[in-house]
Formats: sequence, structure tokens, C-alpha cells
Amino acid sequence: MVKMENLKTILATLLLIMVLTTEGRQPVLHRVGGGRFTWKPNLNFTEWAIHEQFYVGDWLYFGFDRQLYSVLQVNKTSYYKCIEENFINNITRGGRDVFNLTEAKPYYFISGRGYCFKGMKVAINVKEYSPPTTNGSLPITISSASNSHANLLLIPLIILGCSLSWILK
Repeated sequence: MVKMENLKTILATLLLIMVLTTEGRQPVLHRVGGGRFTWKPNLNFTEWAIHEQFYVGDWLYFGFDRQLYSVLQVNKTSYYKCIEENFINNITRGGRDVFNLTEAKPYYFISGRGYCFKGMKVAINVKEYSPPTTNGSLPITISSASNSHANLLLIPLIILGCSLSWILK
């Protein structure tokens, strides 16, 4: 027969292992250009995109003056040639617009009204998220900026596991 004290320790340990080995990633909201209202001319969106990592489920936030600019999802050719016609999707709604990245593929966005020729275009490559692999050890890092939201959720669960161990004693 298992002693109650051993059972409590086993349950607390199992809870802690479940929490620590749960892999996941919360969607990230990427502010295009890096700021609140940075969908505008004379920004290097290619440079911005190079420093970001985009995964399926993430969101793009376009902040802009709707009276001047627009956001159009286009194909690769239209992106490179700044062709506004026959766009895939018009993201423009109110000037603080979001777009969900639902597939692992390249996405292309331009501003219409001639602003694409002034640099208002961005191409991003979206990947499937695959959790980091481990060599049988538990992943216990809480440092990645893009994973900080998901990791912050682990902290209360770890505290809960420790508390349960203490309460059950």
C-alpha cells in the first residue's frame, strides 16, 4: 500500500513534470515596422522583417493613417512590381488593422495609392512552430522574448504544483 505522503509527493512531481514538459507557444502580435503607427513611407520594412520570426498563428498589426495609406496582401510579382490591382486581400479597415498568419508560407503586403514605390511594402516568411528538441532533459529556460508570454504562464503553474505538494503534506 502506498503511503499518503508518498502519494502526495508523486502527484506533485507528476504535476510539475507535466507543466515543465508542456510545449507550446502563444501567438505573437508583430507591429509592422516596430511601432504603433509605423506603416508609413521611408521605413525599411525589409530590415525590420529580418529581425522578426513569424509563425503560424501570429498576427501582424498595421498602424497607419487610413486617409493616406492602405494595406493590400498581394502575390510575389505584385509585391516586386508594386502592382495594386488584383490584390489577394484588402487589410485596410480603420488604420489599426490586424492580419492573422494562418499558413506557413511567404506573405507579401504593399500600400496602394503609389506608396509602395516609396518603400511601403513588406515580405515575410511564416514558419510552422516546432518546439525545441531536448536530449531527454526538461526544457526549463525562461528567456526567449518571443516565448516570454507562454513561459510566464508556466510560473503560476509551477507555483501551484509546489503549493499542492505543501498542502498535501
